[in-house]
Amino acid sequence: MIEDRRSMTLLALVAFLASVEAAALLGAPPCPDPHGVHAYAHPESCNAFFLCTNGTLTLEYCENGLLFDGHGAVYHHCNYYWAVHCGDRKAELEPVSSPGCEYQFGLYPATDACSTTYIRCAHGHPEEAHCDPGLVYEAKSRNCVWPDQLLPYCNPEEIVGFKCPHKVPSHSAAAKFWPYPRFPVPGDCGRLITCVDGHPRLLTCGDGKLFDSASLSCLDPDELPHCANNL
Repeated sequence: MIEDRRSMTLLALVAFLASVEAAALLGAPPCPDPHGVHAYAHPESCNAFFLCTNGTLTLEYCENGLLFDGHGAVYHHCNYYWAVHCGDRKAELEPVSSPGCEYQFGLYPATDACSTTYIRCAHGHPEEAHCDPGLVYEAKSRNCVWPDQLLPYCNPEEIVGFKCPHKVPSHSAAAKFWPYPRFPVPGDCGRLITCVDGHPRLLTCGDGKLFDSASLSCLDPDELPHCANNL
């Protein structure tokens, strides 16, 4: 008798949840394409969104610490709450914390000191992540930035491993780029150092180019055969 009551209660709960979701789907935008996956914002909740999967419409919810606005996809079409613009839609931001993670999904400082690493939480599990070489983590923007942007909290010379000279020889290659002189990274054709307001920044050429230590310019790889190992 008790088991029958439990079964009836469970069935009633399932039916109630199904009715809630069905009610939420009323007035939802129809799937515009019977093929592919398309996600749309819920008109009232920033925590929810509509998902069309090969023509099938479902109501989905973001994980704790994530919200939906159609931009960014940290997990299941949702982005970190601080990067989402909800507009007039309501957002529920009650944290569900676990050791090392305020929210189940989020980015956090690894230490109180200047650091090239940070903590990335996913499903409540913290993992150490690394900034690109030459960058440090800024808690305010939750991003990796140049160390000279966090003076005096960070020491750019310690992070980059280079001290910018106060002046360079007038006829040197570095002088051509003054007030932002360039310098090679020994044994590394893929990166260079430039000085900004007397502070070193570690850069890459980008666009598939490599750095020539003689001309201090970014060139095509075929012009620098000795740098083949940096491709």
